[in-house]
Amino acid sequence: MIRALKTAATGMRAQQMNVDNIANNLANINTTGFKRSKIEFQDLFYQTAKVPGRVDSQGVEAPTALEVGYGTVPVATQRIFSEGEILPTNNPLDLAINGNGFFRITLADGSYAYTRDGAFKLSGDGRIVTTDGEPIDPEISIPEGVTSINIARDGTVSVQIGNETEPQEVGTIEIVRFINPAGLKAIGRNLLVETPASGDPIPGTAGLEGYGELYQGYLETSNVEIVEEMVNMIVAQRAYEINSKAIKTSDEMLAQVNNLGR
Repeated sequence: MIRALKTAATGMRAQQMNVDNIANNLANINTTGFKRSKIEFQDLFYQTAKVPGRVDSQGVEAPTALEVGYGTVPVATQRIFSEGEILPTNNPLDLAINGNGFFRITLADGSYAYTRDGAFKLSGDGRIVTTDGEPIDPEISIPEGVTSINIARDGTVSVQIGNETEPQEVGTIEIVRFINPAGLKAIGRNLLVETPASGDPIPGTAGLEGYGELYQGYLETSNVEIVEEMVNMIVAQRAYEINSKAIKTSDEMLAQVNNLGR
């Protein structure tokens, strides 16, 4: 019964983390390019009183084991990279990736981060940057006097300057993909960084060789499904309640044992 208390406690801790993860998904339902995640669990080790296949003194082989588990533990947060809905914004610097890939961002320390959030801005010196002012890589600068900006599906950026009749090409936006995007580490601010599990970044041209196309004037919304998350929350809540009931039942059984000698 003491074991039951501890086992049920692991279930309550696991479901609390599950609810925390669901709450984070729901909190980011309006976050551009956000990818929902789910908690994965494993059972803990077992106390084995009888090994399957053991032969007793009568020569009879046990067909099954006698073992009792010690509960569960969260082992991973799996990020789901299904695409969110792509919605128009009519902002020429808003970009959505329709398909596989990430934008590469240069951080203040010179390292790189990756994002699906294409809500870009112009800095004071004309560079295309994120909302936090970090430039995309490779850097692209928009010259003064530009009357329009055009970003093609393959990432080619061209501008119309003043009364010139021919557009001027100023750079190309590359996108990057990973062998295992689920291995990327989230650092907040809609940014992910590579890890040994994600593999090295593979840069490429949008629309070619398995890379998604760029859509100018659109943004990708979060891929969180409200109904699915609410159902998951109800299931987690009920599992939490069941584990708390197991603790209460074990406590009542212990109380009865303590009263036997009275």
